[in-house]
Amino acid sequence: QVQVVESGGGLVQAGGSLRLSCAVSGTIFSIDAMTWYRQAPGKQRELVAAIDSGGATNLADSVKGRFTISSDNAKNTGYLQMNSLKSEDTAVYYCNTHVRLLSFGAAFPYWGQGTQVTVSS
Repeated sequence: QVQVVESGGGLVQAGGSLRLSCAVSGTIFSIDAMTWYRQAPGKQRELVAAIDSGGATNLADSVKGRFTISSDNAKNTGYLQMNSLKSEDTAVYYCNTHVRLLSFGAAFPYWGQGTQVTVSS
């Protein structure tokens, strides 16, 4: 069974840094893409960053220059490095992975449970 677990969240002061991890376990063939979302109370879910299996990345305008997305394919783990954090970054961060279970066919999405990031002023 595929399991996705985010970790690394916590409380940090404005200007500080955190690194979130997204670990994928189970019997899988490959991870085709990994996307980070965040959702603050009372707000809609926002796409933050994405990376595909070839290493191509995309970042939301609100985090460009501050956040970096990366992956370690050997560990089936992705990372979101967050620097220069602002109070506006406070949210629950979710990892969405597109996992291929076989060497053929489609990749399917799997979500983690989320990790809380709180940035104090």
